[in-house]
Amino acid sequence: MLDAKGFEDMSTPYLRLSRARKDYVCSICGTDIKSKTPYFRDEPHPMARRHRGAEIRHLCTNCAVGIDASEFKSRSEANNFQLRFPFDEAVQRLPGFMVQAAVIKLDRKVSDGIIVEAVTLPWFEIISHIRKDPSFLFQIPWRKLEELIAGAYEREGWDEVILTPSSGDGGRDIIAVRHAICRVRIIDQIKAYAPDRFVTANDVRALLGVLSSDQNVSKGFVTTTARFAPKINEDLSIKPFIPYRLELKNGTRLRRWLIDVGRNRTNGT
Repeated sequence: MLDAKGFEDMSTPYLRLSRARKDYVCSICGTDIKSKTPYFRDEPHPMARRHRGAEIRHLCTNCAVGIDASEFKSRSEANNFQLRFPFDEAVQRLPGFMVQAAVIKLDRKVSDGIIVEAVTLPWFEIISHIRKDPSFLFQIPWRKLEELIAGAYEREGWDEVILTPSSGDGGRDIIAVRHAICRVRIIDQIKAYAPDRFVTANDVRALLGVLSSDQNVSKGFVTTTARFAPKINEDLSIKPFIPYRLELKNGTRLRRWLIDVGRNRTNGT
C-alpha cells in the first residue's frame, strides 16, 4: 500500500525532451507543436496515470524551459537527451539545473525593463520544492529569486509586470501595474538574504526615497527571504507609511505567498 509520501512522489513530473512524432498542441499556451519539432513531455509517474488518471502533457520548449525550439534543433540532446528523473533529483544531480532553467518567459523591452509574459514549468517545480523544503528559498540566487517573484506577480493577475535590469534599476527590482478604474502601480525591492541576516531600517528608508521621487508609484514593497530588524515597524521614519504606502514582506510571508500563487498549475492556470 502506498503511503502519503508515495502518492506525493507519483505527482512529480518527469520531463522528456525529444522530437514530436506527430503534431501536438502545447498544453500551456495552446501553440502548435509541429511534427519533428523539439518539445517536452510532462510525464507523470505510471502509478499516477493508473490510479489518478493523470495525463501526459505536451509542452513547447518556451513554456517548459523558456528556450525557443529553434535553439534545440542544432543540439544533439534534442535527439537523445531525456530528463527522466524528478525535479528534486535533478537539482541534486545537476547543481546548475535550477540556475540555468528559465522560470519566466519574457516579452518586449520597455523603458523600465522587460515585460514578463508568463511563467514556465520550472517555476512551478521550484515553488513545489519551496513548499516541501523552506530552506530551499535561501539557496536561490538573487537574480533568479527576482525572476521567481516577478513570475508570482504575473500569476497573481497583474496586467503588466516588469522585471528591471540587474543593475541600475533605481531601487526597483519589480514593477507591477493594474489597469482598473484607479490605476495601481507598485514597486518591489527584493533582498535575497541569509536566514541570520536582518533587513535594516536604512534598507527600508532607501525604498522610501524611491517612493518620494516617483510620484506614479502607489505603493512600495520590501521583500526578503530573511527577517526585518526588530521593531522596524515602530521606526518614526517608517511607521507613517505602513501599511498604505509601504509593506514589508519577510521570508515567512514570501514563502506562503509563493505557495498560494503557485497552487493551481492545471493547464497553466
